Amino acid sequence: MDIQGLQKLTLLDYPGKTACTIFLGGCNFRCPYCHNADLVLCPDRGEQISQETLFAFLKRRQGLLDGVCVTGGEPLLRRDLEPFLSSIRSLGFSVKLDTNGSFPDRLKELVRLGLVDYVAMDIKNSPEGYARTIGGLSDMLCRVEESVRFLLSDTVDYEFRTTMVKEFHREADFLSIGEWIRGAKRYFLQGFADSGNLVGGSGSFHGFSRQEAAHIRSLLLPCISQTHLRGYDT
Repeated sequence: MDIQGLQKLTLLDYPGKTACTIFLGGCNFRCPYCHNADLVLCPDRGEQISQETLFAFLKRRQGLLDGVCVTGGEPLLRRDLEPFLSSIRSLGFSVKLDTNGSFPDRLKELVRLGLVDYVAMDIKNSPEGYARTIGGLSDMLCRVEESVRFLLSDTVDYEFRTTMVKEFHREADFLSIGEWIRGAKRYFLQGFADSGNLVGGSGSFHGFSRQEAAHIRSLLLPCISQTHLRGYDT
């Protein structure tokens, strides 16, 4: 398993749980505003953490942490993800999986096997704006739509989330997203911050202000009552 990073404690990534976050390298999307450029573009160049080191850490955290977040990159690219998650679950941890939704069959299988307790899926844009947001990959929308339908069926606990970037999103895009995922259990509007390590180069993209995000949230509430802001100062 290509383990590129470990955040030993997070109180934010897994709602309602104390957790750690594991970062896996590689992604099939090329969102220009992605803040993990090294994980996406150069996954083999980073300093890898061995599975032995990771699981030694997890064993020491049994009874102290509730869950493990597995993120990327795109974790579902990894063919060995199933045994990896199984090993985590065998230690008694709940598993949260972050995904871009482009591998619906793999997502469904992991849920069927009981290896994932919570899914956080990125909604990159409205259907009309998807291809330009993920790097021109026009063949991905049908896969994303299948993952959306699966999560909306409430087979597994989940959230949807969109990172708000002015160069890619307009008010109309969020209204379209609201109709698309109408009735979703949870939807988070995430603030964008330039990490200095963006796929499309730093300094080119800008986030929404808290006031602007709050306005968009108010427009979405009739479609998704559990719409929240994330990553904005209170």
